[in-house]
Amino acid sequence: MSLKSTYPHATGIAEDTKTDLTRRLARIRGQVEGIARMVTEERYCPDILQQFTAVHSALRSAEKELLANHLEHCATAAIAEGGDTAAQVRQEIVHLFTRLAGK
Repeated sequence: MSLKSTYPHATGIAEDTKTDLTRRLARIRGQVEGIARMVTEERYCPDILQQFTAVHSALRSAEKELLANHLEHCATAAIAEGGDTAAQVRQEIVHLFTRLAGK
């Protein structure tokens, strides 16, 4: 379920959220590159696995921030619009939460 055809772009990502997410993702990219180096260098497996855990945690944190933004801006605007758009976004939210809970 996606509102892509109705809302091809976010209706609003706050500048501080955008800045924070960009910073977080750059840090995560660095962590993943570090993991690749650790594998190439044949580092001790538990040390590498610890870094995987750190990346998963960082991704979950960024994901929560983006979800909060989506609910605050995009979903709120779509629901306020009413009609089919509101129904679609409510279904999308249920789908998102179902998918996120399955992690």
